[in-house]
Amino acid sequence: MKLFEKGKIGTLTMKNRIVMDAINIQLATPVEEAGLSQRGIEFYVARAEGGVGLIKTTFMRPNRKLEFSIGEPVVNSERCVSWLNDLAEAVHDYGAKICVQLSPGLGRIPVPKPNLPHGGLVGPSPLPSFRDPEGEMPRLGPGQYPVVGERHVTTRELTIQEIEELVSDFEFSAKIIALADIDAIEIHGHQGYLLDQFMTALWNKRADRYGGDLEGRMRLPLELVTAIRRAAGPDYPILYKYPLTHYLEGGREIEEGLEIARMLEATGVNGLTINAGCYETYNMAQPPTTAPRGITLELAKMTKEAINIPVITSGKLGYPDLAEEALQDGKADFIGLARPLLADPEWPNKVKQGRLEDIRPCVGCHEGCIGRVRKYQHISCTVNPATGLERELGLAPAEKKKSVLVVGGGPAGMEAARVSALRGHRVTLWEKGKTLGGNLIPAAVPDFKDDYKLLLNYLTAQVRKLTVTVEFEKEATPSAIQEFKPEVLFIATGASHIIPEIEGIEDAREKRKAITAVEVLLGKGEVGERVVVIGGGLIGCETALYLAEKGKKVTVLEILDTVANDMVWGNALELIKLLDDNAVTILTSSNTRRITEAGVYFTDEDGEEKMLEADTIVIAVGMKCNSEMIRDINDKVCEVYAIGDCAEPRKLLSAIWEGYRKGRLV
Repeated sequence: MKLFEKGKIGTLTMKNRIVMDAINIQLATPVEEAGLSQRGIEFYVARAEGGVGLIKTTFMRPNRKLEFSIGEPVVNSERCVSWLNDLAEAVHDYGAKICVQLSPGLGRIPVPKPNLPHGGLVGPSPLPSFRDPEGEMPRLGPGQYPVVGERHVTTRELTIQEIEELVSDFEFSAKIIALADIDAIEIHGHQGYLLDQFMTALWNKRADRYGGDLEGRMRLPLELVTAIRRAAGPDYPILYKYPLTHYLEGGREIEEGLEIARMLEATGVNGLTINAGCYETYNMAQPPTTAPRGITLELAKMTKEAINIPVITSGKLGYPDLAEEALQDGKADFIGLARPLLADPEWPNKVKQGRLEDIRPCVGCHEGCIGRVRKYQHISCTVNPATGLERELGLAPAEKKKSVLVVGGGPAGMEAARVSALRGHRVTLWEKGKTLGGNLIPAAVPDFKDDYKLLLNYLTAQVRKLTVTVEFEKEATPSAIQEFKPEVLFIATGASHIIPEIEGIEDAREKRKAITAVEVLLGKGEVGERVVVIGGGLIGCETALYLAEKGKKVTVLEILDTVANDMVWGNALELIKLLDDNAVTILTSSNTRRITEAGVYFTDEDGEEKMLEADTIVIAVGMKCNSEMIRDINDKVCEVYAIGDCAEPRKLLSAIWEGYRKGRLV
């Protein structure tokens, strides 16, 4: 496979063409120390051991002089050589190369700090901050990209002296990084952060030599390249990451993006990482579940045709066949993976060994990575709870082999069975249905959620391979469990839809005019042409999109003032865009009052009653625990764990994490 051919970027040779792209991991030491923690080093070592050719670190700063920082690593002293060299030597042990991503800052993007002038934010020009002082993102509406509101603070414009000091600090940092035997440096000009703001006319309104036309706006990036070259030497590999286009009105267009590539090459950059988007179009920068696979491949191809240096591309490429095809077709020279390597650090080795069904897939939910980092928690992964805690949450053989019974074959139950079996226990799984999967089965039905099909296939394959005894159509009564006499019992009976107290809903249920979202996805009800979905959370919006793609006329009624509130920002942005593209009507601040043969009566935000004609009403207002067994059995088995939705209805992350973390304790 071309994926496993050697590749070169300048003087740097990698053992394969798989690159771990940079991602914020929140695994730095305390702010006053400003280094990468031992856990951070272990995080990268796991990916090196998994077979990656080149690892790009979380972004590091050359200083903390200019803007508020929550503790990213800073390379500003000779003392940094030590921990940087520890990182380099650790990944070199596995034949991987290491590249530090160096960033001048974030500009208008972080949460403003009310106690600091201008919120602690700086920019090329005075710019409204993206988030408000409470940290809230801009509101989302049907068919609209976010618009920054009036409550946002304004960044302070950097002075010429500060810019010159920044260039000088970059030079010093590059010297330290090279001394530490780090193999390369990547300049971070991506996603609408500070350097991208300098590069872009939409955000750079300066009248001095660092603004104006493209030459002026590119002055700072090119000065940074030259500074690194002075410090690290004429042959030291320098990469540059930026979005070829922002997909935003007034932002960078593709032609300008290609001209930037030519300018960077002419200044001595050895390789480019091409991406797309910014915070207004975050769904392009961090493509979620519903985004197409290989979303930036064509942009990489355009760039590759315009320059002669290598191109790295990323963006939903964690599919071995697609990654290989991209290289074979000449669309890129290297494949960048970030979240797929959170989900499975061994992705490269498993692909090389042909163990494709053993790859734990990223599902694009962003809950364990971006969702956690946004809350200042360390990075992790919905499907891999050990991410960021590689040593602490590693699996070891159990000291005493036990008889383990798992009741329920959904994601929590399958993960508990998988982990328990890996630890050497004798595991039996009872499933009352005819197949494994639980609510993961309806979740994986829409074509736009095919990553969930990969997860379903992965979990069922692992349960099968680990010789877990699976009994289908098995009713787990208290007497049956007592007769089985397990030493450990996992209760993973899941959740079912809440049926809200709405006038006329029971009659509509009896006539099959009102059905749940799960029933829709499992094909257990006839759906007419005019559909009203009650509930605008993740389940309601995804079901609405699924039906709209089948040609149904769909309206979503949501009692809150926005939809998709229970989703990570970029995922909600993409889903709302898709709903708009498929002509789904979204009515917020709408309280459903009653259901009749004609349709649904509701009150709008002004309290006025209105009616929507409907052939089918879809119920998607939330889930409730299937917790009866917990009450019936809790005192009859010594070691009992309620996991997943039967403990509390939540998201996939909670189900997988509880299955894993409890499974490793028994």
